[in-house]
Amino acid sequence: MTKLTDKHFDVLIIGGGAAGISCALTLGSGLSKPFALGKKIGMLAHQKASSMQRAVFNNVFGIAPGTLGSDLLISSIDHLKQWYPDVEIMENTRALSIQKNEHLFIITTAYGMLTAQNVVVAIGSGQPMLIEGLEKYVEPNGKAHPDKQRIQLRNTDHLVDEGLYVAGTLAGSRSQLAIAMGSGAAVATDILTLWNEGIPVQVHDALPKG
Repeated sequence: MTKLTDKHFDVLIIGGGAAGISCALTLGSGLSKPFALGKKIGMLAHQKASSMQRAVFNNVFGIAPGTLGSDLLISSIDHLKQWYPDVEIMENTRALSIQKNEHLFIITTAYGMLTAQNVVVAIGSGQPMLIEGLEKYVEPNGKAHPDKQRIQLRNTDHLVDEGLYVAGTLAGSRSQLAIAMGSGAAVATDILTLWNEGIPVQVHDALPKG
């Protein structure tokens, strides 16, 4: 990974698992909307610690039974690169800390600092919280078995603080692939709605009529 310098994003997604990639796909597909033209989307796609690495999926709509989570992680990144190349993917890169000044977020990585207007945190819910600056939002995960001692970020409908969102199990969602994907897409449509001056946005593809 080359050193990151002077990179600013309208949205930076932290996490390359189901919730993070789903958020990136939905935002990427919305970049052609007039209200999103020129917006910059980035994703820190560190996947080695993803719980999907050991998963096999037999019960997810649209995914062939027997699909390995490790394969799905790779193919989903390829999907994002092919269809929405305007989303900048920084692979094998972790966020080390997040700070907010008056106007934007400053994200520190091992390769340099990034800035973003909005941040979506879509990492797993295991302890401890590995991103410095988020500790004040941490609470027990209300939908995980107590023995697992999972955490979540305190949020209201995925919104943690102004400009700071959380998706997937770290938002308090149950550990199901379809739920995590939906959580990421929900955050993306909330951000698109924000850019659209509060007018609700959904992003659909459709066959031509006739």
